[in-house]
Formats: sequence, C-alpha cells, structure tokens
Amino acid sequence: MEPGGAAPATSASLAARAAELEAAGQPYALATVVAIQRPTSARPGARGLVHPDGSIEGWVGGSCAQPVVIREALRSLHDGEPRLIRLSRSGGEGRRGDGIVEYVMTCHSGGTLEIFVEPRLPPAELWVIGVTPIAQALVRQAAAAGYRVTAVDPLADEEAFPAAVIQRQASLGGLAATSPPFVVVASQGGWDEEALAAALLRDVAYVGLVASPTRAQAVRQYLRDEGVPEERLAALRAPAGMDLGAETPPEIATSILAELVQVRRGRASFVASPGPAALQGATAPTGAGPLAPADVTSEGEALDPVCGMTVERATARHIAQHEGEIYYFCSVGCRSRFVRDPATYLSAPA
Repeated sequence: MEPGGAAPATSASLAARAAELEAAGQPYALATVVAIQRPTSARPGARGLVHPDGSIEGWVGGSCAQPVVIREALRSLHDGEPRLIRLSRSGGEGRRGDGIVEYVMTCHSGGTLEIFVEPRLPPAELWVIGVTPIAQALVRQAAAAGYRVTAVDPLADEEAFPAAVIQRQASLGGLAATSPPFVVVASQGGWDEEALAAALLRDVAYVGLVASPTRAQAVRQYLRDEGVPEERLAALRAPAGMDLGAETPPEIATSILAELVQVRRGRASFVASPGPAALQGATAPTGAGPLAPADVTSEGEALDPVCGMTVERATARHIAQHEGEIYYFCSVGCRSRFVRDPATYLSAPA
C-alpha cells in the first residue's frame, strides 16, 4: 500500500479504471500532479481518481497532500469546476482566485506541489414525456447539447427520436438515473397529469410542463386536488421554458433548453428541484394511484371501467393498478374517478 492508504496503480490501470467508470456513468475527479519543487514524494504525471465517497485510487502525494486533494476533488464534483491546487510553504489556507486554490504545505520536508483536479461527471439526463413536435425538437436539441435523453411514451419510436433512448411506456416506473434527471412533460394533454404526479415524487433536478398558462393552471389545480404536496408543486415549471417569445416547436424547445442551462449552471431565479422524495418519505397522492409498470401493457383492447369506451392496451397512457389488476382508461378524468372509488365501477353492471 502507498502512504495514506491509497492502492498502488499504474497509469494504464488508472486509465482503464477511468474508462470503466465513464462507461458505467459514475462520477469521479481526476487529480494530476502537474508541477513540483523538491523535496516532494509525488512526481509530475502522478494521478489519482477520487470517488464521491472520498476514496482515492492512485497516488498524488502523501499525508500532507492527499486530504487537500480529496477535499477539493469533492468540491469539484459538487460545482463541476476544475481547479489547480498549489501547496507550498508560502501558500494561504484555502485561498482562492482565478481557478487556483492555495494551501500551506504542512509537511516538515517542505517542497511545493501543484495538482490539477478535473471533475468527470456523466452527461446530464433528460426525460422527455410525449411524442409531440415539441418533444421531438427538444430531444434533438438536448442531445446536441450533450444531454443523455430518454423519450418516454407508448408511441415513441427510433424514427421520431433517433437521438434518444426509447421507453415505450406510460409510466416513469423502471427508469433510473445516475443523478437526478431533468424531466419535461410535452405530451400536451396526452398524459400530462399522470407523468407530473410521478415526476414530482422523484428525486429530480427539474420538472417542466409544456402547456399554455391556462392549461398549466388547470393541471396545477388537478395535482393539488390529487394530494401532491404544495412544497413539491412549488418546483413545477409550468409553462416550461424562458420567455423568449417562442412560437414554433423548435423555438419552444430552445426556450426550454435555455431554462435547463440556467438550472445546471446555478443561474435560475426559481426553485428548480422538489428535492429527494425518497429521503423525505414522500408517497404517491391518493388520487394519483400507482402507475402500472412498463411490462404490464399487452396487445388487444380493454374497456374503460368508468365510461365503457374501448382502449388500446398497447398505446394507453392512462393506467391504474388495483388489487393486482391493471385497468385502462380513455382519459385522466375517468382514471381519477376510478382510483378514488374503484368499488363503484367494478360493481357496476357491464
């Protein structure tokens, strides 16, 4: 073992490990010794990978340097900014300026170390709900901007969304992200309410709804009536996007992407994230009911138990689960009435 508990590693093994982490979408910070003034134990080119839990693989210096490197690496993973750490006898304790952070070298041997710390973060994830022209334009633009985009809708296909991962489902169940995703609901009435109810109860970075102000107000009230907590509703951006005077689908997509950039870079003037729901013990509102998992949708037709309309199972967006059975609905109104009082509709004559 190297001093400080770091496991020995060659440049080749560290490069392979870094590639492995990136392929798995795991964040880390790369610390590289770029300059020294002897005596120091590290040499130029020495590297270490710092993980979000504070562990380090590799070698960037002894007990004087390593805690400082880990501390600044964790800060870089939080703010996304690289920095140059300079440890010297004349350095200030954490003094910052122009991307340089200075620390006092506390080792008796003295010397100077300069270590460049670069955060390696996975691409931000964006989940786009719906197959509308606005959804398609947003997927194209977000993918070009470096987002990892997932298109979620029973009718989503590779031809309409060539730059996205496709999830043909009317649910956010089963979707996972390495970091809180951005969620934009652009179904334009298709299944806005169900998607938002599910998104607002997850640990997400942003939830936006593509809608007119009037429609947005109605959806907010629906979610409120269904029991979505006010503190989580406060984070809903509806209508989504900056006010650029956008009219066409590409323009609206641009306004939404601009708002996502604001949030990512910490420039948003609004509360963007409802917070980590799982850590707060949040549960689904009574009216929203559990969304059916993606693998329950099957071929064929089903009858809406509320209004009796025929619904295609494969493309249904309004789904509820009750006592192990899956039910399909023509609209969010029928679904909401069923979830509130299933017995009334299940006991009614066909």
